[in-house]
Amino acid sequence: MAHAAIAKRQRAATQPGAASTTEGELRAHVEQLERRLRKGDEQRRAMRHIMSDLSEFNKRLTNQRKAMLHILADYEDDRRRLARQTERLDNSRRALLHLLQDSQTDKLHLEASRKAMIHIMGDLRETTAEMQRRELELREKQEQLVQAGKLATLGELTTGVAHELNNPLNNTALFVGNAIDLIELGATDQGRTVGELRHALQQVRKATEIISHLRTFGRAAPASREPTSLRQVIERALFLLQEQFRLREVEVTLDLGPEELVVLGNPIQLEQVFINLLTNARDAVADAPRKAIRISGAVVAGAVEVAVADTGHGILPELEQRIFDPFFTTKEVGKGTGLGLSITYGIIKEHGGTISVVSPLGEGAAFLIHLPLAA
Repeated sequence: MAHAAIAKRQRAATQPGAASTTEGELRAHVEQLERRLRKGDEQRRAMRHIMSDLSEFNKRLTNQRKAMLHILADYEDDRRRLARQTERLDNSRRALLHLLQDSQTDKLHLEASRKAMIHIMGDLRETTAEMQRRELELREKQEQLVQAGKLATLGELTTGVAHELNNPLNNTALFVGNAIDLIELGATDQGRTVGELRHALQQVRKATEIISHLRTFGRAAPASREPTSLRQVIERALFLLQEQFRLREVEVTLDLGPEELVVLGNPIQLEQVFINLLTNARDAVADAPRKAIRISGAVVAGAVEVAVADTGHGILPELEQRIFDPFFTTKEVGKGTGLGLSITYGIIKEHGGTISVVSPLGEGAAFLIHLPLAA
């Protein structure tokens, strides 16, 4: 375009009279060209701004597209997660329905179980009442059995007790006879007569003591427990049997040590225990070369341990497990009821203790009793 303008300008310069016109047109044309150039520059600058804005817009669009892709990916993850949660919710709903159905079934079962439990509780109450009644009957029969065993023991002691009473009665008669003779002879020494009567009174008291002890032992024992000295219990049992031991020439040794053996128990029942054991020991040594019975006791580990040992022939090993069974006896027919050791076992057990037998072959038998020591 510039070359065309220059060529036109040269043509105009060669023509006469047209120089001023051509120069004005040329200037106008140059100004037009300059305006076009300025406008083209402005458009170019505008185009660059537009291109720059377009590039920036493309970058933003690219970033938005990337962000949209992330959003779409997150949406897809959320959709999958929602689908899984929906599936779990459906499973939970189905499980809840099953639970509700099972709960209804369990409720029905529970109702049936409750009714059954009511019947069971009723039966249990009736059974408990029946058991209490039977236990009371059993206790009464056991007390009757103990009393029967006690009376049987008294029957066995009759001979010795009769002899024990015969001595003070004879002595009483002798002292009273002496006093009567002194009175009839008109003796002036009243002190001698009073002495004879006092001796007679002592013998009466001795006979009264024996009878009182027999009455105490023979009556039914109360169910109460009290601190009881085993030494006194054993000495009372020996008192009732001493005449029999003397007549049969049985040597009895008592060794309870220096410590007082006190248990919480019933004195009458415990006396029956030792009378039964001493009676068995008496019979065990009847035909032994050496007739001896030894009673020993001590406190061992917070308990009282008492042993009643004899020098008899002992108990066969196969019979040791049956020795405490009711109505079991190794004595001849008519010489034993088989209740003594059974009653003894029951009394010791009621007192919270144990009883066992040790019988080495040919060395006699020893019955070991363990009772809780009284506080």
